[in-house]
Amino acid sequence: MSFTRQLSEMSASELNDAIDDTNFPQAHILSRGRNNSVCSTSSTSGTSSLADRAQTSQPEETHPGTPAEDIVAPVVAVAGNQRPRLILKTNGSTPESDGTQPKTPMTPRTSTTPGSHEKCTFHHDLELDHKPPTREALLPDMARSYRLLLGGLGENPDRQGLIKTPERAAKAMLYFTKGYDQSLEDVLNGAVFDEDHDEMVVVKDIEMFSMCEHHLVPFYGKVSIGYLPCNKILGLSKLARIVEIFSRRLQVQERLTKQIAVAVTQAVQPAGVAVVVEGVHMCMVMRGVQKINSKTVTSTMLGVFRDDPKTREEFLNLVNSK
Repeated sequence: MSFTRQLSEMSASELNDAIDDTNFPQAHILSRGRNNSVCSTSSTSGTSSLADRAQTSQPEETHPGTPAEDIVAPVVAVAGNQRPRLILKTNGSTPESDGTQPKTPMTPRTSTTPGSHEKCTFHHDLELDHKPPTREALLPDMARSYRLLLGGLGENPDRQGLIKTPERAAKAMLYFTKGYDQSLEDVLNGAVFDEDHDEMVVVKDIEMFSMCEHHLVPFYGKVSIGYLPCNKILGLSKLARIVEIFSRRLQVQERLTKQIAVAVTQAVQPAGVAVVVEGVHMCMVMRGVQKINSKTVTSTMLGVFRDDPKTREEFLNLVNSK
């Protein structure tokens, strides 16, 4: 099971446990001078990025009977003038693929079927390079379920306006949850670059649409992401694509915020990651308390964004500036 798939199944508390920040400098000893870079300049120091591990990683030997949760990624010591990288615990080893397990068990993707995005039912992104999904097989059962739902509401599914509604609704739901068919590796597509840059990178006001897993109604808003690189930067559009991976699923905003932060950390192993999500939840607008002006703001701060108040303040000022 891939790391990305593990994230989609973790609760917020489990995701918190997946962060190993014991090697982060504390606020009183952290110095982030503009003219004194504290990032490692060696391409081999710290923990390698996702792209590096894809080329060089080998499975580690484990003794029989060793619990998976006891296998923790090692913390690499760094010199006093180096900024430590964010390190994630993997909560167990990733089994080697024997060709029998789908990459995403709940929504398997094809491995050999040729196709183009012009014929893709679920999205029209010509840049994203992945194979078309096989979720069309789910449409008949989903359409029948929607037909039963319409009947349960007292409607006539055979009247003119509703004849094709079950099929349309099924296709729409598959589109709303297309993130289950995407993985971090597919979205990055090699867009991780070596660059001697250790200043803050922020992409803000990324539009986000998701589905509340409690009521199956939408919530939407914007996402702002910042990170401090350690000699590796991520293509800017990939930050928006990471948001799409996790927002196009059944979600709660708290977990969505954490998953985005952990995915950016997994991609480039920066010194810190900050994510702020502002959302409007239709479950609070259309039903229940019906507060149409309410907004929910969640944040996740990892690494130096958590430990250094000045770095955190700089990020928040950039996010809140017009």
